[in-house]
Amino acid sequence: MKKIGILFGMEDTFPQAFIDRVNSKNEKDVIAEAVSIDKVVQNKGGEYAVIIDRISQDVPFYRAFLKNAALTGTNVINNPFWWSADDKFFNNALADVLGVPLPNTVILPSAEHPTDTTSKSFRNLKYPMDWEGIFDYVKFPAYMKPYAGGGWKNVYRLENKEEFWEKHRETGQLVMLLQEEIVFTEYFRVYCLGRKAVRIMQYEPRNPHHLRYVIDGPPVSKKLLETVKDYTLRLCNGLGYDFNTVEFAVRDGIPYAIDFGNPAPDAELTSVGRENFEWVVEEAAKMAITAAKKQKPGQMNLTWGTFMKDSVALANK
Repeated sequence: MKKIGILFGMEDTFPQAFIDRVNSKNEKDVIAEAVSIDKVVQNKGGEYAVIIDRISQDVPFYRAFLKNAALTGTNVINNPFWWSADDKFFNNALADVLGVPLPNTVILPSAEHPTDTTSKSFRNLKYPMDWEGIFDYVKFPAYMKPYAGGGWKNVYRLENKEEFWEKHRETGQLVMLLQEEIVFTEYFRVYCLGRKAVRIMQYEPRNPHHLRYVIDGPPVSKKLLETVKDYTLRLCNGLGYDFNTVEFAVRDGIPYAIDFGNPAPDAELTSVGRENFEWVVEEAAKMAITAAKKQKPGQMNLTWGTFMKDSVALANK
């Protein structure tokens, strides 16, 4: 019997719906359940063929558990090694390589010295930095947000340099991005599962959280939707994320990728609405069942994006 587990935290609707959907399909020798952990021993595991990870970004113990599970033959979705390594600034740089339009973005050193460092730790950093060059490149209004992400926490909209200096001081030891504001006429949040299944959802990020998914929005051109789908697949294949959302702000008919490294994206019924929820549950169940059937006991079954695979291929030439 191949077991599919889901590891989750405060979610209420998606985990059980996912478990029920997998089990309702009555696939031979495949069963789904909530992951249960009573101990974690090095290089011991293998109980699960597949684990869907929805929480390890907030719980380092779970991330360590998942890496050990991957070593012992579990296909962990999303890849916990890559998830531990990437960040939103690198993802932006990779998106540029992949030919996806982006807001002008720079990374900033933290306002406060990290713990156990002093000014001597930053002797390679010019003082002052080229702030005018940075501001001319990004321009105002701009957004400032943590380079490692975090569910819209510590995100600031800045009108000018004075606001930037004021708010940057508040960010403490966080490393931040400063990013051009895209004044958009349309906005999409796009689910992508298995780097194949794509669902484009009209979205209004300025609304309260429970009202952001637009129902019966204005018509969207077929060409724009095709472009959004193409960019979504480029990003998810490049990054190697099998469970992800991508957000696009459309300016002058061009979709700019705003946020696209969301390996545990919101899938709650109360957030995404009934139709979107049904799609995510069904596609996640099909993806997990396929992965379980392909799982090879005792072998690494992790998926890697084209960036990593191409890099390894070049290194081995």
